[in-house]
Amino acid sequence: MAVIEDSEPPLKRVKGPLEESKCLSEEHSTAEPVSCSLGDQMARPLTFQGDGETVGSQGVVKKSEFIKIITKALYSLGYDKSGALLEEESGIPLHSSVVNRFMRQVTDGKWDDSVAILHMIGLSDETIVKSASFLILEQKFLELLKMEKVTAALDTLRNEIVPLHVNLNHVHELAACIISPLQCVRVGISGQDTEVTKSRSKILEKLQKLLPAAVMIPEKRLEHLVERALDVQRGACMFHNTSDSDLSLYSDHQCGKNHIPSQTLQILQAHNDEVWFLQFSHNGKYLASSSKDQSAIIWEVKENGQVSLKHTLCGHQKPVLSVSWSPDDCQILTCGLEEVIRRWDVCSGECLLVYEKSGVGLISCGWFPDGKGIFAGMTDRSICLWDLDGRELECWKGQRTLRTSDMAITDDGKRIISICRESAILLLDREAKFERLIEEVDMITSFSLSKDNKFLLVNLINQEIHLWSIEGDPKLMSRYKGHKRTRFVIRSCFGGLGQAFIASGSEDSQVYIWHRCSAELLFALPGHSGAVNCVSWNPANRHMLASSSDDQTIRIWGLDHFNLKHRDHCNGRS
Repeated sequence: MAVIEDSEPPLKRVKGPLEESKCLSEEHSTAEPVSCSLGDQMARPLTFQGDGETVGSQGVVKKSEFIKIITKALYSLGYDKSGALLEEESGIPLHSSVVNRFMRQVTDGKWDDSVAILHMIGLSDETIVKSASFLILEQKFLELLKMEKVTAALDTLRNEIVPLHVNLNHVHELAACIISPLQCVRVGISGQDTEVTKSRSKILEKLQKLLPAAVMIPEKRLEHLVERALDVQRGACMFHNTSDSDLSLYSDHQCGKNHIPSQTLQILQAHNDEVWFLQFSHNGKYLASSSKDQSAIIWEVKENGQVSLKHTLCGHQKPVLSVSWSPDDCQILTCGLEEVIRRWDVCSGECLLVYEKSGVGLISCGWFPDGKGIFAGMTDRSICLWDLDGRELECWKGQRTLRTSDMAITDDGKRIISICRESAILLLDREAKFERLIEEVDMITSFSLSKDNKFLLVNLINQEIHLWSIEGDPKLMSRYKGHKRTRFVIRSCFGGLGQAFIASGSEDSQVYIWHRCSAELLFALPGHSGAVNCVSWNPANRHMLASSSDDQTIRIWGLDHFNLKHRDHCNGRS
């Protein structure tokens, strides 16, 4: 393993839910058998915790609101009889009699009565009253035009809509409807009679969003509350690495440590020297590694999770620094240490082309997002772009990169990212010819771009990893500490569900994993017998992680299935 002095840059080494809930509630409240017939339920009041006005152990959920939201959900799900029964049994109507009348008048198209009843609801905000009146009178106007009652429509516009002084631009559009039928279509008038009912339903939906929630319960309010609760539980779960389909309403969600790849499942031993770099393909079906032994290897990830050697790529005359997968994963680039770039066919293992530049060594490489060209960092600190046939397309001279340098390009192809100084990263906008800099506090050794292109993970010589937001002006978001780095280039990566975790190699022979948002260290995984140089999380399998080391091996990490099954059994999962 190549060693460097601290004063120099590190080298790249060289249907019955209601009945069921009642039965369960009463089953726990009495030792006697309970019948779950509808008649029995109607004869027995609902049992709630609380003081009569509230439900729940903390006394913060108002009983009337709770029941109204359940009633609304029943109606929304199409359980009209159950909704009506709940209103009757609880004595808590979903809406007041005035609001019910208001909704009927709107549905029946009795617009003048609708506006009159609107003022009887008791809304304190005059702006809301005017806006609601505007929606109702607009519908009246459009339906009059539809019935070709132009005079009545004009009268409504002049004497009822205009005096409201609401949305004047839209009032002008309505006025244009009288002259131009095309304008009528643009603002929503249809020639089909069936559209009248639909348009009135839409008006009710708009009114529901406009009026206070206490007047008209918002649509799908219960679903929204439940989803928010699940979001909170998911966000609070430090080890969350399971799909949403695993979430359940029956118990609070909490993943265990066993949902993070922390168990060595395989040790790959095919390189003859230190393994400096590795990277999974975009589809997760392959893993590529590069080594000081001047070779790169393509590994195949089988459907059962086993990893096997597919091709050994030979031809470089110097250690292979890194690899880069094409966007379609059909080809791969290998970059020699200040040498050349080779392009290979993944299926056959054949070398398709060698990229080189006279008098200049290549130190990093990557693909255009469309797969039709490549880019490279050079030892003269320039960045060059080639087409697949090796023709140079562009070249940025000057201090664009270092002799030790990672590079990346965003998925839209607009920004090239490179280490331009020991403590600075260049964000180069190719189209706008605009440059931004990330200024770090210490020497940068490597970086990794997130899948969504919004974040950059930066490894520093001071044994810290920094997370930067690169949308707009760069902003430091988090710091990760605990791993060891004194002499060598150590690489880190994003990974897991939604890239919620950060993994890194370390000179103490361990793999480190942090929770991305909290920056809390979750694991320090032993196993290697030499410095861990690089890690890669499978983008298609959140439970697979790979690490490469100076001990000449690659470790494939997965779930601790024994403890995972034991924990799930204890939690009642099948």
